Amino acid sequence: MHNISQSCKLIKFAPVVTLDERCAEFLESIFEVVAIDYTDDGLEQYVGYAPLSFDETQLAAQAKQADLSLPPFQLEILESKNWLKENVIKFPPFEVGDFLVYGIHETACPATPKLPLQIYAATAFGSDHQTTRMCLTAITELYHQHFIPQKILDMGTGSGILSLAAAKIWQQKPQIIAADIDQESVDVTANNAITNNLEQNIHAILSDGYHNPLITQTAPFDLILANILANPLKAMSKSAYQALASQGCYLISGFIDNQQQDIIQHHQKVGFKIIKTYQIDNWCAALLQKE
Repeated sequence: MHNISQSCKLIKFAPVVTLDERCAEFLESIFEVVAIDYTDDGLEQYVGYAPLSFDETQLAAQAKQADLSLPPFQLEILESKNWLKENVIKFPPFEVGDFLVYGIHETACPATPKLPLQIYAATAFGSDHQTTRMCLTAITELYHQHFIPQKILDMGTGSGILSLAAAKIWQQKPQIIAADIDQESVDVTANNAITNNLEQNIHAILSDGYHNPLITQTAPFDLILANILANPLKAMSKSAYQALASQGCYLISGFIDNQQQDIIQHHQKVGFKIIKTYQIDNWCAALLQKE
């Protein structure tokens, strides 16, 4: 792997509604680090990090050879002594609900009466996104409503921030499975759990949706968290319902206001009851329950 202490090339692809799975796998095979940013209108923007020796002129040829149509892209050179840290993970500390979230780059935890969560998060993980804030608010509200989950599934865990929050706030220390389809997310979540002294409570696993045997063996869950995107939420709604205990809660986010009605109606047809909805800017979240 390229030494990340050196400068690198940054290849930004044009935002798309959803990148074809074959294209996503192709980019992951081409670049050393692939991140996904989400625009305010819910589009996916893939970003690839590569060494300076990377020949971007060959990218289109390789894609054509694989019979793939990639979005247009732009190239930047990142001059940095540590490009991964300096250009990917920095975000200012923020408070939401009962939590204070701050980055691994901070030299010390900011003074706070709230529960601190120290996060290493690459661009793909969205630790300071509107959807994360809504989910942390909902977790706080569930706690103060005396909801006490024993088993939690964090589907599409990203940086693991929601798993960390759940492990911190519920002092009964629930069993938490943090699942993601991306190995980098799994590794980051496991490291974040260690950083926050929560590794005994959080088991980070690689899983394509609900298809990891550990999820099946551990179900039913009292609480499932899914801060992902509209299409994956719809695709996994039946699996989520089946994996959830009776009277269990399902917190979903990652969709925008013009998708909300479709998402809500879809989950109601599956059998979920709508408890509450949230909105920050044009991003939305919803707390559901299995009756």
